[in-house]
Amino acid sequence: MEHFIEIVKEWGYLAVLLGSMIEGESVILTACVMAYMGYLSIAKIVAIAFLGTLVADQGLYYVGRLYGHRILERFPKLKAPSEKAFRLLKRWDIWYILSFRFIYGIRIISPVVIGAGGISPQRFIPLNFISALVWTSVSCTGGYLLGKVIDAIDFSLVEHYIFLVSAGLLALVIGIGYFGWKKLHSTDAAADKD
Repeated sequence: MEHFIEIVKEWGYLAVLLGSMIEGESVILTACVMAYMGYLSIAKIVAIAFLGTLVADQGLYYVGRLYGHRILERFPKLKAPSEKAFRLLKRWDIWYILSFRFIYGIRIISPVVIGAGGISPQRFIPLNFISALVWTSVSCTGGYLLGKVIDAIDFSLVEHYIFLVSAGLLALVIGIGYFGWKKLHSTDAAADKD
């Protein structure tokens, strides 16, 4: 257990940075639980998660503005998620830009699509900032509160099974994301038939 804690202390913030740059809510939740337990700093997690998601999505937006259509044509596996993202962008515009970080399956391609979709930097930058702030607040608050719940249950039991608890959290987040994705796709399939 002590070895695991040392790994968390040494690599935890790097994991938060990398997790915040991709669909890494499970990393953020786990790090915030570890912060509640006193192994990491919640202030550092919040700052790193915010900057990581903000910079990554801003960078992907500019990649989309410059090379978006060529990238999407070159990689056929991106066709379905990018088409879905373009539909959502066209239909929901500002709301889509504010919420794409919460949409499983198209989160990473979304800023590329937004850039390729011709949204101006003057419009995207403030919306991206607000979205990053909301995503960071929700993810970090949720993880920290989850730490409180875990602590209330029985910290010694959780500490003994921290790996299993982390895996369980990851499975929970993936499960919620999967069912959200399925619901979103079933709604789109029904809309496409109409």
